[in-house]
Parts: sequence; structure tokens; C-alpha cells
Amino acid sequence: MTSPSSPAAAARRSRGRPAVPLDRILATALQLVDEEGAEALSMRTLAQRLESGTATLYRHFGNRAALITQVIDRVFGEVGLDPRWPAELSWDQACRAVAQAMFDTLGRHPKIAPLLIEQTPTGPNAMVLRERCLAVLLDGGLSPSLAARAYATLARYVLGFAIQFAGSGDAAERERASTQFHELSPADFPATHAVADSLPVPLADEFTFGLELIIDGLRRLQAR
Repeated sequence: MTSPSSPAAAARRSRGRPAVPLDRILATALQLVDEEGAEALSMRTLAQRLESGTATLYRHFGNRAALITQVIDRVFGEVGLDPRWPAELSWDQACRAVAQAMFDTLGRHPKIAPLLIEQTPTGPNAMVLRERCLAVLLDGGLSPSLAARAYATLARYVLGFAIQFAGSGDAAERERASTQFHELSPADFPATHAVADSLPVPLADEFTFGLELIIDGLRRLQAR
């Protein structure tokens, strides 16, 4: 016997409702995440936002995981690459360009990171981006094993910083932390006091510095 709350039953109740375009569904889902966080994204909540029923969503997605896959891929579709990439860039320049582009994109959607933790991106946009990056690494002389690990490391690195976006604090919080570092006793905290003018390090600066370390390490491995 079909449950009154099952997707099939909901579909019968909503049969008269007009279809909602997939693009509008995904745009609304991403807006929901941007405004309320990843945990707020559910079939029921999204249907309410669309002023529709969950049956409308089940026409496109078998479950929440399938919805998440497409929402994530919509974000990957926003990754803007240098128009010279990869034809006019070396493999290390291309790595820097794509990592920065991913960082900038996730910075526009700071609450999407928890969804990226839930599953490996396998949508069309993510697959194309991965393919292009791996091709550049292989053409640059990296072995298949090193190329795979290099891409995985860069992707995890970007994701790690993306997770920090929501909690990175505003200008007032950074000012408060800076003041606290400067007020430390030079006798008790000489090293921290010595670098207080450079603390806290802005998130974007941390990202760029660490990215250069990763790329430099890959250059050294490739040279071997």
C-alpha cells in the first residue's frame, strides 16, 4: 500500500501543478544554501521556496543526494578560467589559475562547502574541469600517479579554505584580534609580539601563500 506521504502519492496530489524548469530549481536551491546554509537544503524546504510540491522535484531528482550533485555542479559551472588557459600557460601557471578561480567561486558561495564534503563532485561541469586540469598536468610531464595526486591535493586545499569562508570573520573581528596580538606582553610572547603587525593573516593571503608552496613542491617532484 502506498504511503500518503510517499513521492508517488505526492505526485498524484500535485499532478495539476505546472512543471518548474530545472534551471529555476537549481538557482533557487543555490540561493537557499547561500542564504540559510547547506543544512537548510531539503526537498520539502526547496519545494516551499518554489511554491510547489515535492513531487515537482522528484520529477528531476531521485533523492536529496541527486539534487546536491546538480547544485554543486552549478557552482562548478561558475568557475571562470583565464582565457589563455590552458593553451598559453605552463602546467604550474594553469594550476595556480584554476585553483584561484575555484577559490574565488567558492568565496561567492561560502555556505556551499558542507555539500562538497558530502560527495565527490561528478557533475558535467566538475568532470570537464577535472579533465582539463589533469590533461595540463600530464602534458606538463607529470606522471599519471603524480597528476592525480596533484589535482586531488589542489582540490582539497581549495575546499579546506572554502570551509573557512563562513567563519573567517568581518573587518571588526580582524581588528579585534590584531589589537589583542599587539597588546600581548613582549616578555611572555616575544615571537607573537614580533610579528603582530602581520597578524591575523587575511584568508586570501593565506591561500595564495600556501598555493605557492604546493606548486613549488610539485615542481620539485616533477623535476625528479
